[in-house]
Amino acid sequence: MMINILYLKICYTKILLVFSRDTSVTSHFERSTGNPPSAVLRGTHTTVTYPPNGVIPFHGFSMYVAPLCYIYEDPITLYHVFRELYVRYFFRLHNLSSHPQGVLSLALSFETLLDEVEPQLAYHFSVHDIYPLKIAIKWIIKGFSGCLATDQILQLWDCMLAYDSTEIFVVLAVGIMSLRKPVLLQAENQATVENILADISAVKVIPVLHGMLNNTR
Repeated sequence: MMINILYLKICYTKILLVFSRDTSVTSHFERSTGNPPSAVLRGTHTTVTYPPNGVIPFHGFSMYVAPLCYIYEDPITLYHVFRELYVRYFFRLHNLSSHPQGVLSLALSFETLLDEVEPQLAYHFSVHDIYPLKIAIKWIIKGFSGCLATDQILQLWDCMLAYDSTEIFVVLAVGIMSLRKPVLLQAENQATVENILADISAVKVIPVLHGMLNNTR
């Protein structure tokens, strides 16, 4: 489907507007340790969930929707797919909890996997006080949306659905570090590492994941 930037903006703006009013989205709090944000109605003592969906959007939140605009022409189908992905997976990427697929667990998994798969690189980072998690966590929270080419994001999300796990984001994050290892080993400060990893748009998801899965067997 051919798509232009104006259509994309209109599409995800409308989707997010409906999403913000969809009270069924609050169902994800039943599987979370968090509580929905609330507010008191003016002139009353009545407390209500606000926004109605219980989700306070952050900078880049729309990137959960944008890739889907390339594959669904019907806005109703697009909305239902996005909502299902959010309540099953994406909400855990920005909510603090002890869930194994929550962002805290994913952060720990990233550091553990990096130590296991690339001990030389992990040691190099440690010696030079470089914190790769500061970079990787930005990728993970957004599900890599806005970081990779659209077709690669969709392939990654397909893998997430296939494994029924957001841990695939951790595997890819470590895989990208491994892919850039020769250059990263020459970096001696945080700023240089961030510059090296600033553009990962050319990364091909499936080859990197295959390489990682072979290394961890």
